[in-house]
Amino acid sequence: MQNSEAMALSTALLAAAGELTKRIHAGVVARGFEGLRPAHGFAFARLAPDGATATDLAAHLGVTKQAAGQLVDEMVRKGYVERRPHPVDARARLVVLTERGWACTRAAEEAAAEAVRPWAELLGEEGTGRLRAQLTRLAPHGPLRPVW
Repeated sequence: MQNSEAMALSTALLAAAGELTKRIHAGVVARGFEGLRPAHGFAFARLAPDGATATDLAAHLGVTKQAAGQLVDEMVRKGYVERRPHPVDARARLVVLTERGWACTRAAEEAAAEAVRPWAELLGEEGTGRLRAQLTRLAPHGPLRPVW
C-alpha cells in the first residue's frame, strides 16, 4: 500500500470514528443527559458491567491516576457513579455505575444504533456484518478510549 493510500484510509477511519462519537454524544444529550463529554462515555464503557478502580479507569482512558480520579469525582457529583468498597482489595475503592449511569449507558446504546443505521442502509446487512468482522479483526480489544 502506498503512503498516500494508507493516509487516505487512516483519514477515512478517523473521520468515521469522530463522526460516530459526535453523533452518539449528541444522541445522549438529546435524551436528557447533559453536562457530559464523550470522555464520560468511554469511562462508562469500562465501568460497565462490574465497575473498576480509578487506576483501572486511568489505564483504560490513557490518562494519569489523578486525571481519572478527577473524572470519577465529577461523575460522582453528577450522580452517574458511586464509590464502593472493593470486594477483594481493602485499600481500593470500586467505582460503579448508579441507576442514572446505567440509564445514560442505555441512552448511548440507543444513540449508537441510530448513528450506524445509515451505514447499515448504505452497506446492507451483509456488508455491515463484513465491516464489523473486519474492524473486529483489526482491533479485537480496543483500546476504546477518547482522543485527547
